[in-house]
Amino acid sequence: MSDLEANLLFQIRAINLPDPEQQYVFAKPRKWAFDLCWPDYMWAVEVEGGLWLQGRHNRAQGMMKDMDKYNAAALLGWKLLRFSADHIKSGEALATIEKALETRNET
Repeated sequence: MSDLEANLLFQIRAINLPDPEQQYVFAKPRKWAFDLCWPDYMWAVEVEGGLWLQGRHNRAQGMMKDMDKYNAAALLGWKLLRFSADHIKSGEALATIEKALETRNET
């Protein structure tokens, strides 16, 4: 678990949201996993680290693989939230997750 993921998990627990699964494999036999997810809600979170470092997720091949993963998740009915370090540090990620989990009770 990355430091960003750990920070977000700490925030989630601090306000007593349902505890997410970590590194949940959603598309067997593929080994695609979500950073955090709530299977009962079909909500998943991907933390997009290294945006300014030109890491794997910012290069063409990495982006293509992420697109394949995210499209497969959508076809299976998952709703995906993606957050950067700025979203996590500002609290925007937490607010969005809280709103997403509330929508389950409205349907």
